[in-house]
Amino acid sequence: MGYEDDLLILPFDHRGSLLKKLFGIENREPTSAEAAEYASLKEMVYEGFLKSLEMGVPKDRAAVLVDEEFGAKILADAKKRGIKTAMPIEKSGQKEFDFEYADFKRHIKRVDPFFVKALVRFNPEGNLELNERQLEKLARASDFSHEIGKKFIFELLVPAEQKQLDKFNGDNSKYEKNLRPKLMVQAIKQIQDGCVEPDVWKLEGVNRVEDSEALVAQAHAGQRRSGIITLGRGEDAEKVKEWLKVGAKVNGIIGFAVGRTVFWEPMKNLHEKKISREQASLQVATNYKTLVDLWNRERK
Repeated sequence: MGYEDDLLILPFDHRGSLLKKLFGIENREPTSAEAAEYASLKEMVYEGFLKSLEMGVPKDRAAVLVDEEFGAKILADAKKRGIKTAMPIEKSGQKEFDFEYADFKRHIKRVDPFFVKALVRFNPEGNLELNERQLEKLARASDFSHEIGKKFIFELLVPAEQKQLDKFNGDNSKYEKNLRPKLMVQAIKQIQDGCVEPDVWKLEGVNRVEDSEALVAQAHAGQRRSGIITLGRGEDAEKVKEWLKVGAKVNGIIGFAVGRTVFWEPMKNLHEKKISREQASLQVATNYKTLVDLWNRERK
């Protein structure tokens, strides 16, 4: 188990959050017309990804992460082209991890992705029963992925507990800088102790090299070979670049998964008919390639 090659993912598996932003959909299912338009917008992002390969992004290190619901055609096409694919298995927008589909095993087998991804909100000082419930489900997902030869990506978010924010007088930026990196290390250990074995950890960025090294040390505990990729979390491009520059210099951090920072403005502008589809996909390609080029430069 584990994954140590560079991995540069363009993720656009967003569902609930962007359906709300783009279509105002909340507490209901999209209509067939809305679903078709959203799927088409995702296909534009994929077209941008394909353009980036033509522009020189290395195919062997690139990958797309997209949901089955709105991206089934994309997943099938990418697989035919020999592009690494990843699919999420979590229900979108939930504070507690649950499977998007009760029969998640059948869906994984049908799509046959290279990576299986689970997004989880997990604070090691949070509700113990909640954390244990999540770990039980995640261990099943991890075990099944490995049984059928798939790599398992664990996307870990560590939202602040109120008592933790209180230490910084409610200042979330101070929590992010001074406490979250330590909690991430603790969370990884608890998750490992819960018999969940990710091949790749998809983690929020940190600003200090020593924090990155601590995360790698825990990810590699017990002679594990799990890689770490940095997620974008919808931050502005400059913040994401800071994180990537830190991570690229640390052995064990193998890449990134940056989505909204790359595709949101082109997607929004296309949806609002402010730009053409060709312009939108070219912007996606350029934005993604810019991050890939930065990673490769800093990696050297």
